[in-house]
Amino acid sequence: MNSVCVYCGSGFGGDPAFKEAAVTVGGALGEAGINLVYGGGNVGLMGTVAHAALQAGGHVTGIIPDFLKSRERMLDDIQETVVVGDMHTRKKLMFDRADAFVAMPGGIGTLEELIEQMTWAQLGQHAKPILLLSINGFWDPLLTLLDHMRGHGFLRPGLDPAFLVATDPADVVGMLRDAVAKRAPSPEGEALVRERL
Repeated sequence: MNSVCVYCGSGFGGDPAFKEAAVTVGGALGEAGINLVYGGGNVGLMGTVAHAALQAGGHVTGIIPDFLKSRERMLDDIQETVVVGDMHTRKKLMFDRADAFVAMPGGIGTLEELIEQMTWAQLGQHAKPILLLSINGFWDPLLTLLDHMRGHGFLRPGLDPAFLVATDPADVVGMLRDAVAKRAPSPEGEALVRERL
């Protein structure tokens, strides 16, 4: 596992534990020599996870659409910034550059990015690990919704998306490494995703 894409909020949210988790995750990635791929901003949890990775000696790639450069204030200190024309290109590059995905607390954008990766995995288009970092139960309502869908037959056996759930940010790197080591390579599926985007 060479790189991890972290989805998270461009704000801090209402719980100080979210920022603490971003510091822990970014620092752990940097210390482990795992490249951070993220949305390129210098604000909120996004900026925090990137700063922490840099302070730990890590490599950071930020991918940001042109129209968000001023709103999310690009982080100039990172090693690589890719400015793209639209959100679709941003998400495709984030997918291409990552070996695994972590969804930290965030808003609609974070949720949308997470659900897209879960959908692609459900459809067999990739086998990259997806981890929900549920600090203080942040993702519990989503897990309840997935159970609700399962109960109504919309998440049927064989179509239920595979994902991990962590509650301690210190567990993230180890859980992802274990998942990458266990997964079967799926180059055909990943190539299909790139082709269709």
